[in-house]
Amino acid sequence: MNSICSLRKYYTHSITTAPIADFCNSTWQSLKRSCQHVAQSQVITLSLNWLLALTCLVGLLHSAPSFAQSPASNQTQNQTQNQIQAKSPSTSNYPTKSITLIVPFPAGGSSDTVSRTIARKLSLQLGQPVVVENHPGAGGNIGCDIVAKASPDGYTLLITTTSTHGIGAALNKKTPFNYDTDFTPIVHLATAPNIFLVTKQIPVTNLKEFIVYAKAHPDSLNFGSAGTGTIMHLTGESFNAEAGTNMLHIPYKGSSLAMPDLISGKIQVIFDSIVSGVQHVEDGKLNVIAVTGKKRSPLLPGVPTLSEIGAPYGLSNFVSENWWGLYGPKNLPQNVTDKLNSELNIALKSQEVREQLARQGAETGGGSAKAFTELVLTDRARWAKLIKDNKIVID
Repeated sequence: MNSICSLRKYYTHSITTAPIADFCNSTWQSLKRSCQHVAQSQVITLSLNWLLALTCLVGLLHSAPSFAQSPASNQTQNQTQNQIQAKSPSTSNYPTKSITLIVPFPAGGSSDTVSRTIARKLSLQLGQPVVVENHPGAGGNIGCDIVAKASPDGYTLLITTTSTHGIGAALNKKTPFNYDTDFTPIVHLATAPNIFLVTKQIPVTNLKEFIVYAKAHPDSLNFGSAGTGTIMHLTGESFNAEAGTNMLHIPYKGSSLAMPDLISGKIQVIFDSIVSGVQHVEDGKLNVIAVTGKKRSPLLPGVPTLSEIGAPYGLSNFVSENWWGLYGPKNLPQNVTDKLNSELNIALKSQEVREQLARQGAETGGGSAKAFTELVLTDRARWAKLIKDNKIVID
């Protein structure tokens, strides 16, 4: 009888759901009263039957606990689990280790320059290293794919540009990811115009001379880009369509890789970001024809915009500006998104970052993740219309 009492204590103590525990205690008391009036063999039989029934109840409880819990207790448990998940140690103290910033273009280009400026300041604010990794190729899609497949923990982030989430999505290119559903928008970082650069190996110093030369040599001019489907590519194709020229597109993995060929004359034109292209103008290695932004750049105040001087050549509304932004993988926790957005807004408002980007020809961004999404969609729609109107086809 004593051994059976020990088993009874084990089973009843293992049951933590009050209704089932009460039932087991009640059944045990009934069994004790019955055992006082029956033979030893019957006691053993009754005890074994009781233990068998109780064992079944324990198994049922552990395999389907919802049968033993009231809706109210289920709701409380779910709320507790949600609270624990919301305050998970993996994100509540974010960041607790280094952050990797994926740049989908080569080192030395405009995306790399902007990224490293932002990364230095963000690292100081967060107290953790922010490491820039360049993964160029496929017009930025290689780097984008890495982040699309990354864990949504906030430690792998993506620098995006007009080329990726603006033009790339407008072109409806086949990619292993979806530009909208596989990423979490965080913040707009900066915006800068492109500049129309020409090699000094051809006798051209202004727009009129270039148009005359291009039409006189319809099959001899090439323009480089950072890859098929990038803003540099689409700007060149748009220029061809609107000005009536016939330059051949030569894609590279990034603008920094195309520059040596432009300087040597192997290619003749590039519509590069002012961030990475202006140094070559200042060094006297290239001629600048125009700025492609809405207004003149403080870095090149004497250089007109294409829209200023382009009316005689069908270019009066020609604008090409590049933006940079930050995305994470899809399902990035809201507290991580908010943390990054808040810290980056602080960084972008700092005099240090504003002056550094201004020296590179860029204006700082900022704002909410929602505002960034709206900027991307507006820009994408503009490029989609331009692609359709000019019948631009990307193979």
